[in-house]
Amino acid sequence: MLKFLSRVRIEFNALDPRTASCLEFLAQCNARKAKESNPACQVLVKRRTDDQPPKIAVTFVNGVEQVFDATATPAQNIRNMILEKGQLLETEQMFQEAGEPWPVIIPEEELHQSAPGTKPRKAEEKKQ
Repeated sequence: MLKFLSRVRIEFNALDPRTASCLEFLAQCNARKAKESNPACQVLVKRRTDDQPPKIAVTFVNGVEQVFDATATPAQNIRNMILEKGQLLETEQMFQEAGEPWPVIIPEEELHQSAPGTKPRKAEEKKQ
């Protein structure tokens, strides 16, 4: 997960009972496998003393920052969103390295063509 990130900032009040997601996410970031995937990723923890809800802010390697409300979003969901966005970043980088335009724009007429070697199913065949 950290291989797609350049910085992680976790902010929470230690006395706030809503910190479970922050603590779980922090544990995932501090896991040996995660740290080895990107040793340059900074993981910052800020202990707050106010009543602001806990939050997790991540900065992707392309500079885009995304902030998550840690009271409403479980740590696993945040991790999954990071991995999904990371796969898009890898795909974008692959196209750019190959000199291909990004994003890929598929012409409208190609969207409705069947793939070579496949035959489209009729509605009655799908029901069986």
